[in-house]
Amino acid sequence: KAAEAGVAYVSKDELFAGSDVVSIHLVLSDRTRGLVSAADLSRMKEASVLVNVSRGPIVDEKALLSALKAGRPGHAALDVYDREPLPGDHALRKLENVTLSPHLGYVNAENYRMFYRDSVENVAAWIAGTPVRVLNPEALA
Repeated sequence: KAAEAGVAYVSKDELFAGSDVVSIHLVLSDRTRGLVSAADLSRMKEASVLVNVSRGPIVDEKALLSALKAGRPGHAALDVYDREPLPGDHALRKLENVTLSPHLGYVNAENYRMFYRDSVENVAAWIAGTPVRVLNPEALA
């Protein structure tokens, strides 16, 4: 059935080794906590991207930090973290191969309007040199 849909059923090892993008979409449970391990991350290609938009602890955060520093995966895009909001001094904030954004797990039209309005305001204020909603003001000094 997978072949009919143009996809292949592969093992977890093959998935991490062969994918350009691995995107995590799972519920956090005892079974999924730490599901993505150091071994999984080390199998990823240098040009690959890990996306986690479900729950932070599904990916072993310490392993992810080490893997990103080693260049496998080459990039991570995250909107969920072990600790939320992500502390201003967190190591993930210091890596250039990471894209961080707020988690919008619950959305409706009003949430989107507020998010986009605030996002535009944030970018415009930053460009003007007067950032707003700064969680770590000491970093601006």
